[in-house]
Amino acid sequence: MKVLSESPLSMPELKEELAHIKKRDKELNFRAEKTEEYLNHFVAGKDRRPLIEKLEKLGIPRLKDVHIRKIVDIMPKSLNDLKVILQYYVLTVSNDNMKKIMDTVHSFEEGK
Repeated sequence: MKVLSESPLSMPELKEELAHIKKRDKELNFRAEKTEEYLNHFVAGKDRRPLIEKLEKLGIPRLKDVHIRKIVDIMPKSLNDLKVILQYYVLTVSNDNMKKIMDTVHSFEEGK
């Protein structure tokens, strides 16, 4: 088996992919079933693709797809929450850019 490409997925995107695989293959393997159970328990709400696009359009230096997907998965409520999320990565984001991210997340949540 050879990996052709890798790209990060948010939890809602993974849930969609598992649904496509389940439809195609009629059933999921053990790990995929456990993943589906987890996602059904923790992922709810509306489509978050518009938020991903908005965060990508901000053009924040060094903020990659992996970071954006993690922000979308966790949906931080405060600036401190965002700092905790980004601490995991070797990444420096200015306070102004963090405020832009939080404004974008808050505007998406208000649009529910």
